[in-house]
Amino acid sequence: MTIEARIRADLEHRIRSGELRPGARIPFEHELVAEYGCARATVGKALASLARAGLIERRRKAGSFVAHPHSEAAVLDIPDIGAAIAARGGGYRFERVARIEEKAEAGVFAPGTNLLRVEGVHHAIDGPFAHELRWISLAAVPDARAEPFESIAPGIWLLDHVPWSEAEHRISAIGATGDVAARLQLPRGTPCLRLARTTWRNGEPVTHVRQTFPGDRYDLVARFTPAGR
Repeated sequence: MTIEARIRADLEHRIRSGELRPGARIPFEHELVAEYGCARATVGKALASLARAGLIERRRKAGSFVAHPHSEAAVLDIPDIGAAIAARGGGYRFERVARIEEKAEAGVFAPGTNLLRVEGVHHAIDGPFAHELRWISLAAVPDARAEPFESIAPGIWLLDHVPWSEAEHRISAIGATGDVAARLQLPRGTPCLRLARTTWRNGEPVTHVRQTFPGDRYDLVARFTPAGR
């Protein structure tokens, strides 16, 4: 692991565990330089990565701070669930349920495409926050084959490693059934929000995910302007 990656991982752990609460100051850059024995540019890159993930806010001449809580995600964004949970008060963790390599049969990916299927649960401090079932194209993202995804969610990893050029969201209201209800610790039939999203890079599908949220856990919001303005 590079020093930049270690700085990011250490700070991310402190934020997601709740050690650094929303609004808390991140150590100054010169303090991190001294702690990790690295160049200031390395620290800057690590902090920039955390800012892109929505975990911290960087303020000119004031330093960096843990992002404040927010309860909405824009429909046209690709949200970082871990960052959303951390911003609500910390305690985030990802639980991997299954990790299986398989061949695509039909649908988003061309038949025969090598896929990595990862199932997991995003947990907040007060219980399960979302169930996730994701397929990653190993043709588009071969490095994913070496990643166990035991503690880092695939979506977070992909945001940091793979640029995307196009995304499609499909949102539906469902009742929790079967394994999803069990994973979310909900009675069968509990109203849930399901977000299905596919992302592409230069026309090639990278990943398809189905995320299921208890109905009272998450809001998805879009804001538009009239055409031509």
